[in-house]
This record gives sequence, structure tokens and C-alpha cells, in this order.
Amino acid sequence: MNLLKIQILDKTEQVKQGKNDYEDFQRPLENSGADFCYIATQDFQYADQDIIRVTTDQPNQYLMVKLDETLDTTLVYLPANQWDYQIDLSQNAFDARPDKAFSSKRHYLSVRRATATERKSYRNLALNLHDQKEFTGAYPHASANVETRNDATFFACNAIDGVLASNMHGEYPYQSWGINQQTDAALTIDFGRPVMLDQAALVLRADFPHDSYWPQVTLHFSDDSEEVVQLEKSGEPQYFQFKKRTVTQVTVLNLQKAADESPFPALDEVEFYGVNAE
Repeated sequence: MNLLKIQILDKTEQVKQGKNDYEDFQRPLENSGADFCYIATQDFQYADQDIIRVTTDQPNQYLMVKLDETLDTTLVYLPANQWDYQIDLSQNAFDARPDKAFSSKRHYLSVRRATATERKSYRNLALNLHDQKEFTGAYPHASANVETRNDATFFACNAIDGVLASNMHGEYPYQSWGINQQTDAALTIDFGRPVMLDQAALVLRADFPHDSYWPQVTLHFSDDSEEVVQLEKSGEPQYFQFKKRTVTQVTVLNLQKAADESPFPALDEVEFYGVNAE
């Protein structure tokens, strides 16, 4: 029997309880279904280090997930049977997301299997609003060899969160990938499975004159091929087409800084377009 399951657990992995307005008792915050499941509650508040756990009956699943009211439904790929989304209630985490994220009392979370059309469609395969600093079980995932001051507003995952607000820097909605002036900074997007790509888009952070920018960067693919792209001083999406290739990762590196006075180039968003190869 096909089975999806979603649970809210405490840090010891015990199922938490929530309450509805018209009821005098609490319900366990878990649910399951063949192809769709959800959690709905009207009186529950997260504690730091709580876990939202999504479990599947089979590995290699494409799921449409929504784990908070402030997050749009996202297509993610689970190579294993379990994904643990970590609840971080630190001020650092709050700075990089909407005020109400994971902080209200009324919640709706949902998970369903992606349709064949969703799995096979041509789209931005890097997009993952549910990505976190550390990999927790769901792809795509962004990582980098530097993130300014370990500040969540500069984490690598901000570069694939779908928020294209490039004219400022700092707290939400102006989060970005910051490189702390590191000359060998590199950002990697891991898709977790083979994908066929033929187009990229980069959005530079454009809080000029505070920001600098990169006139040239290199896209290094997991098949060891590369594309060198030229960028304008702009906060608009800049698109680049290239020969189709099947890869599992892309790294943005060799970031050539402009000859200006600002020491702060940064990336607002990166997109890679294509289809799943399998």
C-alpha cells in the first residue's frame, strides 16, 4: 500500500499535540494517506528544535510540499524515505524569513505526490523554498564554501528561495548569498538526481553603491564542462542558454569582481532550467 506520512515531533522525536478551537482535547500532530496528507491545527506553537518529518513508503519520490503558511508549495525530490525539516526559532533564523513563519498558532501543512506532468515539466529545477543551511533530506539543496558571518540573511539557500528582491541587502525580503569578500567563493546547487539543463539565470544583488558585482562568473557542471557567462551591473534576472547537458550539480565559481570601490558583491538568486533526466 502506498503511504505518505507527516508528523510534528519534538527534539526527542515524540509526536507533539495540538488543539482546535471548538474541542476540549488535544490531537496528535500527525497524519498519513496514500498520495496526500496534511496537518491542520488552530492552537499549537512550535518550540525550538522541533522537527517536521515527512516519510514515504518508497525512495526516490517527487513531492509537492507546503510546511508553513508563509511558504509556497514546492516540488522537492526525496532520495530516501525520510525528510526532517528542522525548526529554528533563533533570532538569526527569523531575520531571514517572514515575521509569522513558524510563529503563529494556526497551521496548515500538506504533502502530496507530484503528478507526472509536474515531474516531467520544463522549469527552474533549482527552486526550493524549503531548503535549509544543512541538507535535511530534500533536494534541490544549495551550499557554499563561505556564508558571511554565519548570518542566515546571507546563507546559500537564499539563492534558491524564489525571492527576487535585489535592490537592498539584509533582513527578509532582502536575503542573499553573501561571500564575506572571499575571493574563492563558490556556490553549489545539488539536484540530488540527474537533470537535463539548457538555461540559467542569475540575479545579482544590486544595492548600489553599497554593492559591487561580478562582470564574469563560471558555471561548472558535474560532468566537468563549463560555461563562462558575462554579467551586466543590474538587479534584473540575466538569462543564459547553453547546450543541453545531463548533470547532478552545478557550481557558480571564479567570481570576477568589478573594479569599483565596494567590497560587497553578492548573489540574490540563481536559476537552472531544464527537465528531470529520469
